[in-house]
Amino acid sequence: MTTKTDAELSRLLADTREALRLERFSAAGARAKDPSAARNMRATVARVLTEKTARASASAK
Repeated sequence: MTTKTDAELSRLLADTREALRLERFSAAGARAKDPSAARNMRATVARVLTEKTARASASAK
């Protein structure tokens, strides 16, 4: 995550959130193919948001 640019992080965040949304809606009616996929996507979102917050606080100092 630390090697990506701000634009790449924003795009990764948007893509991961969209994939997570699709995973939730597709899993509502049927059994999930990969039960840990949603958990992994949520972890990725958290990592991206943590990195963005760290960069924002570093630039504010």
